[in-house]
Amino acid sequence: MEFPKSFSLEGKVALITGASYGIGFAIATAFYRAGATIVFNDINQELVDKGLASYKEEGIPARGYVCDVTNEAAVQELVKKINEEVGTIDILVNNAGIIRRIPMTEMSADEFRKVIDVDLNAPFIVSKAVIPGMIAKGHGKIINICSMMSELGRETVSAYAAAKGGLKMLTRNIASEYGEYNIQCNGIGPGYIATPQTAPLRERQPDGSRHPFDSFIVAKTPAARWGTTEDLQGPAVFLASDASDFVNGHILYVDGGILAYIGKQPQ
Repeated sequence: MEFPKSFSLEGKVALITGASYGIGFAIATAFYRAGATIVFNDINQELVDKGLASYKEEGIPARGYVCDVTNEAAVQELVKKINEEVGTIDILVNNAGIIRRIPMTEMSADEFRKVIDVDLNAPFIVSKAVIPGMIAKGHGKIINICSMMSELGRETVSAYAAAKGGLKMLTRNIASEYGEYNIQCNGIGPGYIATPQTAPLRERQPDGSRHPFDSFIVAKTPAARWGTTEDLQGPAVFLASDASDFVNGHILYVDGGILAYIGKQPQ
């Protein structure tokens, strides 16, 4: 295999769920630059239109579809449409997700289930829908957007941590069950990434000081900064490309070193 070409996504069809903005949008942009055809979905037409406008600004001829990834029938129909209108999906990124920051004893069971439904059940549903096409084609790449919460706990994120821990194990099981069909399923575990979702945690305080959580994260990260969506692009292209054909069931943590670091000794 020629080394530079092994990272190319030329001729590949990539579906990135929930990729109207943020991490999903950044990954889709990188895939396009590497040669892939981009398809994405979101929960409603407003978000899809917003995404299409953003892709157009970047010169990316993406196709957008409205689909609730927790609805199995809708997902099956989405994959069928993509197969007919674009081509069989070679790369799937299960990016769509939500978080609810609520103390566990104040969180309702319905709120807990909602997070599990979007962050764990949906990747199962979408992966299940694309795997038959990958088997028929003789190859496939599935990338699940996991989290450091696949490994760590923290107050107020019980549902999110449970879902992402489950997603880590779903990743390993897909790798185990379908590796013989030349399908690789891996995860990316982002650290704390500067996105619109995390913006409130980085806002300056009225006195000009850093948000307490912002200070906490920077102190806990050997890189001494929040990550950017661009930091995730290279790892995603690697896991989507032929360069990672013998990498399977792995979670690649892109966290600036947080998981390797015990923290500074108090002064």
